[in-house]
Amino acid sequence: MALVTEPTIIFPENTVSQDEMVQVLENLFPYHPKWDTIERMIRNTEVENRHLLSPINQVVTHPGFEFRNNLYKDEGLKMSVDATQKALDKQNMSPQDIDLIIVVSCTGFLMPSLTSYIISSMDFRPETKQLPVIQLGCAAGAWAINRAYEYLKAYPDQNVLLVSVEFSSLLFQPNDQKISSLISDCLFGDAVSASIIKGTPETGDEGYHIDGITSYVKKNTDHYIKYDVKSTGFHFDLDKMVMHSIKDVAPIMEKFIDGNSSKKVNELDFHIFHTGGKKIMDELVSNLNLDEATIGFSRKSLKNHGNIASGVVLDVLKEEFSSNTKKDGDKGIMAAFGPGFTAEINYGTWIQN
Repeated sequence: MALVTEPTIIFPENTVSQDEMVQVLENLFPYHPKWDTIERMIRNTEVENRHLLSPINQVVTHPGFEFRNNLYKDEGLKMSVDATQKALDKQNMSPQDIDLIIVVSCTGFLMPSLTSYIISSMDFRPETKQLPVIQLGCAAGAWAINRAYEYLKAYPDQNVLLVSVEFSSLLFQPNDQKISSLISDCLFGDAVSASIIKGTPETGDEGYHIDGITSYVKKNTDHYIKYDVKSTGFHFDLDKMVMHSIKDVAPIMEKFIDGNSSKKVNELDFHIFHTGGKKIMDELVSNLNLDEATIGFSRKSLKNHGNIASGVVLDVLKEEFSSNTKKDGDKGIMAAFGPGFTAEINYGTWIQN
């Protein structure tokens, strides 16, 4: 048993519109030989607004890797504690009720990890287990839910806290003029998310109950999504071939659903997909023969917040809760894609006890 309860999403207070970001980049690179192409590609992302940890004028003036990583630690911990407390409050739970903390993040590095800081900052039991993961990128949110499912099969009387901490603005490199880098600068947003995953649902609980999971790694695609680690920090590198990977993973998703449900993947009641970008979602619609309306919440998340990496699936899941359209017994799928090229997929049932 693994019931994913309503997530809490916390966004930083600083925002930037896509129009503002285009102007910022044009001012930084006024003589870029491919500027017309870059602006057209930025407009095609369908991102309208994003939240940033720092004001945009600070983001674009690199203050140094040490400053950025300290900001990651300080703000990451503060927002994680806030998101965790709100997620616990929604379930009328306390830190004492949590047995395992999973923190997923790919935009900073700490040792000890944020899991340790969170345990010390709140009233968690000293025997609380930790599982920090930093290298699965955008796939990590669904990955964490899948690992929680496996853990709770072994320990059904326990509960898992999942926290996603993503500050992609800390990766902005003002001297990086590659087209892929400039597009990424306008695609990713910042957010911290949290959700409680229960081993045994109780009376009154509502959520996404995981019924089955699968994973997929497309071999020899390590260059699709990666970091170049330099003295200035992490430099995000995106190969355009990643946009064509859905055609490979779509049959995996269809086979997985066929083996778990009487419905086809395009007949399910809800679809929780990582946004990735406009092209990724277009490919999902095309390759899975989906009704466009089924990915409306993913499109909305991308438009309003940009790609918040591992937190996207939690943001889209929260929209499912807020819509008040789910019925007990509805069937759905969750899928996220990240470095590797990796896909993490699960199938489940909406429960209203």
